[in-house]
Amino acid sequence: MNKKNIRVRFAPSPTGPLHIGGVRTALYNYLFAKHNGGRFILRIEDTDQSRFVPGAEEYIIESFKWCGIQFDEGVVTGGPFGPYRQSERKKMYKQFAEQLITSGDAYYAFDTAEELNQIRKHYEAEKKTFIYNAVERKRLKNSLSLSEQEVSELIDKNTPFVVRFKMPEDHTIIMNDLVRGKVEVNTKSLDDKILFKSDGMPTYHLANVVDDHLMQISHVIRGEEWLPSLPLHLMLYNAFGWEAPEFAHLPLLLKPEGNGKLSKRDGDRLGFPVFPLQWKDPKSGEVSSGYREEGYFPEAFINMLALLGWNPGDERELFSMDELVDDFSLERVGKSGSKFDPEKAKWFNHQYLIRKSDAELAGLFLPVLKKKGISTDLQTVTKIVGLVKERVNFVHELWGESYFFFQSPESYDEKAVKKRWKAVSYDQMNELKTVLTGIEEFTPVNTESVVKNWIEEKGYGMGVVMNAFRLLIVGVLKGPHLFAIITLIGKEETLERINRGLEMLGRKEVVNDN
Repeated sequence: MNKKNIRVRFAPSPTGPLHIGGVRTALYNYLFAKHNGGRFILRIEDTDQSRFVPGAEEYIIESFKWCGIQFDEGVVTGGPFGPYRQSERKKMYKQFAEQLITSGDAYYAFDTAEELNQIRKHYEAEKKTFIYNAVERKRLKNSLSLSEQEVSELIDKNTPFVVRFKMPEDHTIIMNDLVRGKVEVNTKSLDDKILFKSDGMPTYHLANVVDDHLMQISHVIRGEEWLPSLPLHLMLYNAFGWEAPEFAHLPLLLKPEGNGKLSKRDGDRLGFPVFPLQWKDPKSGEVSSGYREEGYFPEAFINMLALLGWNPGDERELFSMDELVDDFSLERVGKSGSKFDPEKAKWFNHQYLIRKSDAELAGLFLPVLKKKGISTDLQTVTKIVGLVKERVNFVHELWGESYFFFQSPESYDEKAVKKRWKAVSYDQMNELKTVLTGIEEFTPVNTESVVKNWIEEKGYGMGVVMNAFRLLIVGVLKGPHLFAIITLIGKEETLERINRGLEMLGRKEVVNDN
């Protein structure tokens, strides 16, 4: 990089839960900083007090903790450029707004909201769009159209005002974006944005630029939705006489269908989370699902997000955080939006689940079993998990693939009984019970060998016997290797299940041999 000290930041507003698009932006900042030996800062931008939501800041911090994204400086860790919460920096912004007024790059505007709304309605009636710009400001109520005396009198009377940036009337702004390349905008299409509000707080535009400068931010990596603000931000740097950071605007996360930005509504509609953690709205009490609570591993969640907009240049899909740090570059971030695929997200979790040791998964599964009132040992659960983990995407799904290890069937799948419980099944299962009773070494290999030899000697159909056998042991025609199942539940339990099944199904149920 052409800057020696790489410093990047993620600067969310505490207005609600953190969208996964925001997590991805933070992740790319983190990867960029770590790849280049730089620093990563968390700054909370709470200048808009009207949108502040209690608990949102804590939620943001907890989300990154779960994700494994660590900050070098910020609201939690502190640092030499604090405070890192904009509301605690309030006093410093006014002087910068006044500096711009003094230099002629900004001006006081006394127009009330009601007055501006009336003007907008008038324009709408004529099918025009009102823009507070170089043309319009000359006939509005501001320090550019009023005399110095009129401005002084209004200020002396404590008349509410805002400070607006004085955008040049006809000027082409040439910008270089690290993702999108050269971008040109003429100021004729831009309005005079408010920099400082009547409540004494700066807007995002002023506070953002001032803080980035004072915190020595070298690169601003943010979402595509901020691209329209880039001309103003560059003009502000120019007005202050400061060197601007380099900018990179990341592509949008799109709906699974690809048409439009991914929203909470899409998640609700299609049944997947759009937030890292579960969120309960403090006002409405509405609960929104989160990836953590849905059973995703943080490393799978991060891996999935990393590839939504960035690619390594080869076919690899699985990356640890360290590998992402090693390989990440802004040059490989795409310009077009990335469609979110909820099924691919599950696939990533499955990949991380099957790569975990059986013992680790068993430790995660034990609390699920405990909630179901099942008490067992880690060694047994470790063996069971090893047999079924390939079949699931989440730890909580292990129960659905292993419940029959812990409880005998209370009923038998009707379709399976109709199709697989043959006229010969009752007598064959009684014979099998005798065969199993005589086995001393009750291991998967030995029991399978003995049973298969018996089937061959008797000339029975392998499928007929094994389907009926599985039905009695499991209750349905599913599950891992049957001889592994009976070894784990033990000979006594195996024989009990056969006896119970024979009692429940009996000969009288044998009516269909097709």
